[in-house]
Amino acid sequence: MLVLGFDGTILNVALPVMATQLGADTGEQQWIANSYFVVFAALMLPAGLLGDRFGRRRMLLTGLAIFLAGSLLGVFVDTPGLVIAARSVLGVGGALIMPLAMAVLPTLFPPEERTKAVGAVSAASALGMPLGPIVGGWLLDHFWWGSIFLINVPLVLLGIAACVFLLPETHDPSSPKVDTVSTALTVTGLGAFVFALNEGPTRGWGSGFVLGSLVLAVLLLAGLVLRERRRARPMLDLALLRHRGFLWSTIAASLVSFTLMGLLFVLPTYLQAVLGLDAFGTGLRMMPMMGGLLVAAKAAGPLVGKFGPRPVITGALFVMAVAGLLGSRTDIHDGYGWTALWLTLAGFGFGFGIIPAMDGALGALPRDRAGNGSGLLMTLRQVAGAVGIAVLGSLIAGAYTARLDTTGLPPAAADAASDSLGRAHQVAAELGSEALARSADSAYLHGMDLALLVCAVSGIAAAMLTAAFLPDGRGKEATGDHGVVPEKVDA
Repeated sequence: MLVLGFDGTILNVALPVMATQLGADTGEQQWIANSYFVVFAALMLPAGLLGDRFGRRRMLLTGLAIFLAGSLLGVFVDTPGLVIAARSVLGVGGALIMPLAMAVLPTLFPPEERTKAVGAVSAASALGMPLGPIVGGWLLDHFWWGSIFLINVPLVLLGIAACVFLLPETHDPSSPKVDTVSTALTVTGLGAFVFALNEGPTRGWGSGFVLGSLVLAVLLLAGLVLRERRRARPMLDLALLRHRGFLWSTIAASLVSFTLMGLLFVLPTYLQAVLGLDAFGTGLRMMPMMGGLLVAAKAAGPLVGKFGPRPVITGALFVMAVAGLLGSRTDIHDGYGWTALWLTLAGFGFGFGIIPAMDGALGALPRDRAGNGSGLLMTLRQVAGAVGIAVLGSLIAGAYTARLDTTGLPPAAADAASDSLGRAHQVAAELGSEALARSADSAYLHGMDLALLVCAVSGIAAAMLTAAFLPDGRGKEATGDHGVVPEKVDA
């Protein structure tokens, strides 16, 4: 989970180097970054079912082996197309690893220990996000760009060894067969949806390409739902959503992911372009969030045990809303200290929110449905994060373009400056225009403040929904049986 976390962000610092050394154009750079996430989100749902049917340890090892193959491929390729292929292979491996790493927890740990286990796994995944720029920056300072793939190899080998020697096999022999048509509808529908979300801020939400992808995604996913409702043992087990504990814990986890991804999306550009930090320094300055998260990972279990998950998750979402509200007050003259304050609060909120929400969702599942249910849970979390990035990315881009002052610039320079804050600083340096640099910083800060305000509002709305609908969780619904006798688990 640690390597999955930083594989999502490590590429950000390597793209400029790869663009120069591989000759990748803008479109190829976007696909180098996005191919991993599109494949990752599209395959998580069937991956959980494969674990239920064929063995969770076996499929987890398969995912690790595929991830290892993608990492080795990335080390040796030398063209943009092959790098995209390597990232896609990594996405396949990651799609197997993430839901199954969660699915094994209810079978390994009793309820009183499961919160600690979920906390450890969630902390490892979240810790990877700021480690990406730190590790990537250090590697690029000392080695070639392929080292960002090579760093995965020892960690994946360690994971394989741990699974082989420490992890018992669990599965559900009566799990539904892997339906080819349903799998195709899931992969293409989710893939089209996440692809549209990734491309929307760049191409424009009104472009035929993005609108066509969204329409295709809706049709494919609607077809999947209709098909699955007629099956006795569906791959997309919507019956799980009828259980209030699983439904509202999943919604809470998804809303936490939406808010967190919004906070993380706006921050690196602000730290690098506005405050002038390099990639390594940016990663270091995101660590206060990790401090808050690690404290929460330790303290969430006792708090949930004393008060139940509902007040803890509700309070955590309010804390994240306060973090967003404080962040939305950021001014062009503020230094890093203000950012560190609200970033620490965001870490507390994320940790105290995601750990009991994930624990509640996993604990509400019958053991024999752990893979299928965790696949659905992680898919919804991933999609919520993608929605957060897409919506807030569009908001920032619109506010930035509207506020940027390009008066007196040549048309080509004005268009380039309007593309992004980084391009605006390049144009300002080429033209020696300090006014353009100040205007670009101010315009981005305005967009960032609006995005963080949206995060605050969404956090408050999520807290109110959680307070109203999330079950208390300390009684029968927390045990995972909820009136259903789990089928025998082979171990």
